[in-house]
Amino acid sequence: MMNLLTSLLEGSVFGDYGTGAGLIAVGAGLAAIGAGLGIGRLADGANQGIARQPEAVGSIRGLSIIMAAFIEGVALFALVIALLMSFNVGPKAVADEQKALEASRVAGPAVPPTPGH
Repeated sequence: MMNLLTSLLEGSVFGDYGTGAGLIAVGAGLAAIGAGLGIGRLADGANQGIARQPEAVGSIRGLSIIMAAFIEGVALFALVIALLMSFNVGPKAVADEQKALEASRVAGPAVPPTPGH
């Protein structure tokens, strides 16, 4: 597990895409897992409520569907954010970052050294 996390943070798993793509993928995966767990807990609570009070099956079912839609909406929002972020992490962004880093190395320090040192 640690090797996978290390590879994700180093960016070696995603080649040219680097660390950002790995972290975005992990975030999207966590959002999907969270939505699955949330809907599972919702269904568990609804089934227990129906088992305890069978005459309330109609209202429990309706509220469960609405709550499941809210949970899926949050998961979809997280996926959209991950996709939007991934458009800024591609090889072009990595190349631009490398060019900026190289330019700062060539230019030298931004603050001139103080006299006498």
